[in-house]
Amino acid sequence: MTDRTLTDLDFDSLGLHPTLSAGLNQAGFTRLTPIQALTLPETLQHFDVAGQAQTGTGKTAAFLVTLMQRLLTREAKGDRRISDPRAVILAPTRELAIQIHKDALQLGGQTGLRIGLVYGGVDYDKQRSQFAEGCDVLIGTPGRLMDYLKQHVFSLRSVEVVVLDEADRMFDLGFIKDIRFLLRKMPPPGERQGLLFSATLSHRVLELAYEHMNSPKTLKVETESVTTARVSQRVYFPATDEKLPLLLGLLSRMDAPRTIVFVNTKFAAEQIHERLEKHGLPSAILSGDVPQQKRQALLGRFQRSEVAILVATDVAARGLHIPDVSHVFNYDLPQDAEDYVHRIGRTARFGASGDAISFACERYAIGLPDIETFIGQRIPVEPITNELLADVPPLKMTRPRGDRGKPGSGPRRDGGRSGAGGRSSGGGGGNRSGGGGAVAGAAAEVRVRRAPSPPAVPRQRLQRRPRILPTGPEQWAPSPPCRA
Repeated sequence: MTDRTLTDLDFDSLGLHPTLSAGLNQAGFTRLTPIQALTLPETLQHFDVAGQAQTGTGKTAAFLVTLMQRLLTREAKGDRRISDPRAVILAPTRELAIQIHKDALQLGGQTGLRIGLVYGGVDYDKQRSQFAEGCDVLIGTPGRLMDYLKQHVFSLRSVEVVVLDEADRMFDLGFIKDIRFLLRKMPPPGERQGLLFSATLSHRVLELAYEHMNSPKTLKVETESVTTARVSQRVYFPATDEKLPLLLGLLSRMDAPRTIVFVNTKFAAEQIHERLEKHGLPSAILSGDVPQQKRQALLGRFQRSEVAILVATDVAARGLHIPDVSHVFNYDLPQDAEDYVHRIGRTARFGASGDAISFACERYAIGLPDIETFIGQRIPVEPITNELLADVPPLKMTRPRGDRGKPGSGPRRDGGRSGAGGRSSGGGGGNRSGGGGAVAGAAAEVRVRRAPSPPAVPRQRLQRRPRILPTGPEQWAPSPPCRA
């Protein structure tokens, strides 16, 4: 971090446990960021806190230092099993949980605390085996935590500290019922410490805090805007078929060693990735349905600069602490204004600077006023010139009709325009019979494009035979047996 993002308060003045201080010094943590200086004096006194600050300002280190200090200076409950965690950190996404686990291992490497990690998409039994060795701090996503809890792999009766990271995202992803279930399985709020950190604190998040926390203190880092001033923001207003040429044109003109391109759908990510590869720009796709091992491999390649462009959906908008991201492109404007803040927060982290470029096309431009209202500022508008548009075929963002199995959805053989075929046919006939050849050519083209329907098959009228009922004793005779 730069000196502009740090305060005059250092970690040595907090009176932390020696092993925790050694881990902080080894990781290069000396002075506190504004959110850390605001919350740590309160949380180290065991008060519940709901903290808000811009993304990339050290919120993760704030709650990790708090819970590790508490676990190191207090004895565990006497009836606690070795598999029961003393602290639980809930994250909405697998990427965020993995990043928190990585930071916890870095800061608590010398504390002796056993730190576990559970999330979906990987080997179930392999993650379960770590509880046999003991777990002091458990980090994970709500779904996998509930699975192990219902199977009695561990219990939450010994939890001393619970952390909700990015609680607003919990609501967006539909995890709030699971969160309430897990909190009810823990000791009451008066017997544990609750911490909540997020880049945004909405009314529903504060309602959750007051319901399941012990009179939490709401602490916010006061800034002029929600977004950091170190991010240079600008917006273009392209047509839909100009977005890809504009993206390629801007990438070719700027020094963008590490870029994230955000889109709203997986289909758009696949289309853009294909065009970037054809244009000689190596890229990778990160979406929600990518297997976890492949996802981690892609992120590793991106962090090692083996690929310079990451095309991602909002799964990468939070929890990815990738250093030196120079540019963020909102190829599709997000439909939620809060997602815009988290998207551009992938750049300009820890005091660095970055660029956030957005495309407001006719489909997603309707969300721009809400974004500007949320961030409290107008985004500067940049004009689109012909020099910025690369010479590439337009990108079709609709699936081919042939994939849907509908008749008449194959490729058109006339080149796509009725006038072209008509002029070609009429040109040859025009030399012989004047202008009538053009009309004949156009009519011939119409006949090619519209195949005649098959002749209707006349319906045959069926003649019903009159039914003759028996009138004698044979009317009541039993029917003969059926032969197999």
